[in-house]
Amino acid sequence: MNLFRFLGDLSHLLAIILLLLKIWKSRSCAGISGKSQVLFAVVFTARYLDLFTNYISLYNTCMKVVYIACSFTTVWMIYSKFKATYDGNHDTFRVEFLVVPTAILAFLVNHDFTPLEILWTFSIYLESVAILPQLFMVSKTGEAETITSHYLFALGVYRTLYLFNWIWRYHFEGFFDLIAIVAGLVQTVLYCDFFYLYITKGSWDAGLAERGLLSPHSCIPWAQGLFILTYHLRNGASFPGFWGSTIPYLDSKPCLPEIQVFCFF
Repeated sequence: MNLFRFLGDLSHLLAIILLLLKIWKSRSCAGISGKSQVLFAVVFTARYLDLFTNYISLYNTCMKVVYIACSFTTVWMIYSKFKATYDGNHDTFRVEFLVVPTAILAFLVNHDFTPLEILWTFSIYLESVAILPQLFMVSKTGEAETITSHYLFALGVYRTLYLFNWIWRYHFEGFFDLIAIVAGLVQTVLYCDFFYLYITKGSWDAGLAERGLLSPHSCIPWAQGLFILTYHLRNGASFPGFWGSTIPYLDSKPCLPEIQVFCFF
């Protein structure tokens, strides 16, 4: 195991621990997307079904158990232990638009057409977009607690380190996994704006207030495009003509011309 993978695993573990501590200490899951956590639980379950059939190392086995246990513990806290504090009104992302396409893609594009391999591939694809309900929830509320921003940042660092891990393995081991690399790139791109905001501002709320990031008025192409697309899918509305014709609170003029593609369906 190289250093990038080890540090990536630690960052991933740190993100999960931060989230669990946040929920437990505050006795609240406010601001946390239960849908994202359910998706992560599905990801780890599908990926680590080989837990009892494919032994690699003690470290590998322990990490698999920890990821599965922590993901289901988080889901239990959100939907059972602290259910009264769960903000379901803002956690409205349509996860079927993530699960169904990734499941179909896993059947079509995989390394080997076997049950375990298809499930592993499905978990890779789904993980790359599993954080979207959380990001969308932040976009709707317009705010996030500091601990939530730390959680998101740690996840982003984990994915970035894993990209370096693939580069290392390609150069020194001759190993190349196109599926994992492409999925990792997609996931890392989703965090790019958050990296900038987190590092330059040091505070999620301050950055949101200053730049309007992840709001309907965001100048970041993927953020505003995602907001509009999800609104469209969720409400079944059409967007004739110009900004604001069916969604009056959107900017009448997009910050970047290329975003205008979302105006026409």
